[in-house]
Amino acid sequence: MDHEYRRPALHGEVATRVRDLIRDICGQHDVSIMKGQVSKDHVHLLISLPPQVTISRLMQWLKGRTAHHLLAEFPHLKKQFWGRHLWARGYFCCISGNVTDDVIAKYIAEQDINQDEDFKVDG
Repeated sequence: MDHEYRRPALHGEVATRVRDLIRDICGQHDVSIMKGQVSKDHVHLLISLPPQVTISRLMQWLKGRTAHHLLAEFPHLKKQFWGRHLWARGYFCCISGNVTDDVIAKYIAEQDINQDEDFKVDG
């Protein structure tokens, strides 16, 4: 992934709000968050999707709704991302068939954060 275009905007109240929004959106669609972490410029999620929800649709909901709320609630983000998108176009997704859920959960947990046990906020 091209890190040079990332902007460290997810910290403090913004990071906490992103986590809360993601929890709400996932809850509305019966998506279980097994592990998660909000870092300064990206989000890691280990989720379990119901069969009727596609990952592309979930990402559309997550990126669209979080961007809408964050830009409306935090004026400094509107200035920082004027003319640009809050989230990058793509996302990385893998199915945990070859790697166990425990390995993925451990990876996310080891991102050096120690707050909410299941869905952490960095900074």
